[in-house]
Amino acid sequence: MKNRVCELFGIEKPIIAGGMVWCSGWRLAAAVSNAGGLGLLGAGSMHPETLQEHIRKMKEATDKPWGINLPLMYPEIDRLVQLIIDEGVKIVFTSAGSPKKFTSRFHEAGIKVAHVVSSSLFARKCEEAGVDAVVAEGFEAGGHNGREETTTLTLIPQVRRATSLPLIAAGGIGSGESILATEALGAEGVQIGTLFALSAESSAAEAFKQRCINTREGDTMLCLKKIAPSRLVKNELYMRIAEAEAKGAEVEELRAILGQAATKRGIFEGDIENGELEIGQIASAVEAVYPVSTIMERLAREYQEAKKRLLGE
Repeated sequence: MKNRVCELFGIEKPIIAGGMVWCSGWRLAAAVSNAGGLGLLGAGSMHPETLQEHIRKMKEATDKPWGINLPLMYPEIDRLVQLIIDEGVKIVFTSAGSPKKFTSRFHEAGIKVAHVVSSSLFARKCEEAGVDAVVAEGFEAGGHNGREETTTLTLIPQVRRATSLPLIAAGGIGSGESILATEALGAEGVQIGTLFALSAESSAAEAFKQRCINTREGDTMLCLKKIAPSRLVKNELYMRIAEAEAKGAEVEELRAILGQAATKRGIFEGDIENGELEIGQIASAVEAVYPVSTIMERLAREYQEAKKRLLGE
């Protein structure tokens, strides 16, 4: 599984754990890095002081490469950028905004930058902005999603044709077979969210994990397109949102329905009916909460077995 993504980040396996809000603390990120992948801290749900604490715990927990997922729409973005530089972080995955503003600044500090996109157009813009790699995330992914609603298997080959950068696939990836499939389409690595959000080391509430594991096909839907498209589990909050959207509700009404800290309420505090439960479609294939080491071993084994089958070995 060695390739340009492994070389770029100095990792053994081209598997990146998505830096997910309220899930991706230092325990999860360190576990993925220690298992040979690339763990990311989810800065989107951390104040600068909290992020600093997690960065320092990461330094104690692993000597392997790791990084930070940084949503560029974050209200304290300038403080976080300076903190990341001051703490000597080596890898940053940016999302939810244009990478132009901070990529050169990160590069000056010796930081490698990957950016998450949902279209080939934005992939080309990323290359123009000088990023080191792109993450092409399809419609199947959980949480904030692309407005284009392009599936991963449709998106990857189009992004591959659009850019020469190292390409990481994301969205709906939950097995070694799916890793091989994205590789066949031109990806050189994968970013996985849902499997790790529901892992033992995830900081999400157990009630959230169990609710997601119990989902069936079709139990997650994309909504909130007037605010920021998000894939959510169908619970009471989702039903109120869906009803309001069907009636043409505007942004203010939708924000009122969500209330304050909806994602924290659902993912971190475990309010499975009135909280925002962000998770990917692949949750319906997850059977139980497993340690990261078990997940990583299974993915590697399934990948090798699938490759042998295709080669007729």
